[in-house]
Amino acid sequence: MSESSAAPRTKGTFSAAVAGGIIGSLLTAALLFFALPNVLSSRIVRQGLLSDPRILSDAVDALRDAQYAPVLATNRAAIETPFASSWKGAAKGGVTLVEFFDYACPYCKASNPIIDRLLREDKDLKVVYRELPILGPDSITAARLSLEASKLGRFANFHDTLWAAGRPAPETIAVAAQAAGIAPKPNGDPEVEAELKRNYALAGQLGATGTPLFVIGDRVMNGAVGYDALKQAIAVARTKKASS
Repeated sequence: MSESSAAPRTKGTFSAAVAGGIIGSLLTAALLFFALPNVLSSRIVRQGLLSDPRILSDAVDALRDAQYAPVLATNRAAIETPFASSWKGAAKGGVTLVEFFDYACPYCKASNPIIDRLLREDKDLKVVYRELPILGPDSITAARLSLEASKLGRFANFHDTLWAAGRPAPETIAVAAQAAGIAPKPNGDPEVEAELKRNYALAGQLGATGTPLFVIGDRVMNGAVGYDALKQAIAVARTKKASS
């Protein structure tokens, strides 16, 4: 092969290589252009979560609030309106804390002094107690009698005495019933049965996985979440109400 015939081929090969390099560079630049923001965003999010883990919990709270917003909007009055005297605190409180509870639940028992503390500290707080007996026959008996006492305006007598006496059992229930001035056996009141049925339905719609279940404003919280979480939810509810 002559040098004259080889030269054009070499020149063509070189041109193709240059063109390929340019195209490759453009493709690489395009990939970086589209991918880099995602990479940077992921790094920024990760760095943000590491520096302030509350970002994740706040996001979870927002998602949960959005999930239950339709249920709360539809059932707000049913949830926050107490049965007879089953409430404590301010009659027309600026914020209402609702607790679905079971007298046999140890987490409810642990939460009870926390709720009492919140009531002492916040004179604009109303607490509504909703019976949700899910832990056996003694729970159901205690709930029925608690509601019977509530109809007579003696919910607090029964409620506080039974928590102090211990886990629901014939003996402790009898002590609480005596404190409330009622018989130690349920009387089959249809209003009591209707209230329990309503509470089961509401708790189911609110995604209850057990007790206690708290509803404060637009926040639904399952479990013994503790003083700080309840106090924060009360503050958020109060702020939202003031701005609405």
